[in-house]
Amino acid sequence: MRAMWKGAVSFGMVTIPIHLYAATENKNVTLRQVHESDGGRIKYKRFCTADGEEVPYGEIAKGYELSDGQMVVLTDSDLSELPLPSSQSIDVLEFVPLEAIDPIYFDRSYYLEPQKAATKPYVLLRDSLHKSGHVAIAKVALRQRESLALLRVYNDVLVLTTVLWPDEVRTPDFPFLSEETPQVRAQEMTMAGSLIESLSEPVFEPSKYQDSYREALESLIQSKIAGKKTTTPPSAKEDEEEVSDLMSALRASVSAAKKTREPSGSGKTAAKGTKKAAGSTRGKAAATDEQATDEQAEEKPAEKRTRTRRPAKGA
Repeated sequence: MRAMWKGAVSFGMVTIPIHLYAATENKNVTLRQVHESDGGRIKYKRFCTADGEEVPYGEIAKGYELSDGQMVVLTDSDLSELPLPSSQSIDVLEFVPLEAIDPIYFDRSYYLEPQKAATKPYVLLRDSLHKSGHVAIAKVALRQRESLALLRVYNDVLVLTTVLWPDEVRTPDFPFLSEETPQVRAQEMTMAGSLIESLSEPVFEPSKYQDSYREALESLIQSKIAGKKTTTPPSAKEDEEEVSDLMSALRASVSAAKKTREPSGSGKTAAKGTKKAAGSTRGKAAATDEQATDEQAEEKPAEKRTRTRRPAKGA
C-alpha cells in the first residue's frame, strides 16, 4: 500500500506521527466509453461556454453559481487562505461508545500506521481504545475538506473513519410516516420473528458472499477476448407460488429458508437448537445476496427499519 497522507494523532498532550492509507478499494470492472462500430475511445474536451475556446487544465478555477446565474470565481489562492486548523493532525475531541453512532454517518475508512519511533504511543492508544470499548471522535482535514471522524481498532490497527456532518444526513420525509400506522397482527410478528431466526447467524462472514455480477462480467470479457460466442444465461429464478397475503408470504419464506439451509446444517445448528423449544430446529446455509443489475447505479443509503409506532407530528 502507498501512504496518501501523513500527519499526527493528537489526544491530550500525546502526539502520534502516522501515515494514512486507504482501507478499501473499488473492485468494480472498469469500462471505457467507446464508439460501438470501431471501438475507438470517446474523449471529452474542456471548453468555455462564454467564448467557445478549449481551456487548459491550469486555467480552470472553481465557481459558485448564484440563483440569478452569475458566477463567483474561487481560485486556488482563495481556497488556500481558508483556515484548516486540523490540516496536518487528527485532533481527538472526545470518546464515546461505538453503538452511540448510527452507521448512516459513516463515510470512508483509512488505516493508520505509526511513523518511526511512534510505535509505543500508537500501541498505547490502540490498546486503551480496545479495552475501553469506546471510539475516539476527532476532526481531520483531508483533500482540503475538514471532516468529523472516529478512531477505532480493527485487526490490531487503528482505523480512521470519516463521519458525515449532521446536516449531510437527510431527514426521511415520506407520506406514510404521517399516516395512521397499519395494525400488525401478533401472528404476523411471530412469523416474521421466525423468519429472522431461521436466517440468523452468530457472526457476519463476508467471505461467504460473492459479487455475482462482477464475476459474470469478467467471464463475459474473457469470452470476448477468446473469441467465443457469448450467450445470455437463463434466469436463475425458480417457479414461485404466488402469495395472496402477508401471512402466506411469511409462511412461504420461513419454509423456503428452512429448506435451503438444511443441506449444510452442522454442529452449529444443534448447538443453537438447545436454546429453542422442541420442533424449532433450523439448518444453516449461506443467504443469497442481491446483486446490482446496473453497473453505474448510485449507492443507496441503508434502508430504515420499519417503524411500529406512529411518530409524533412535527418530529
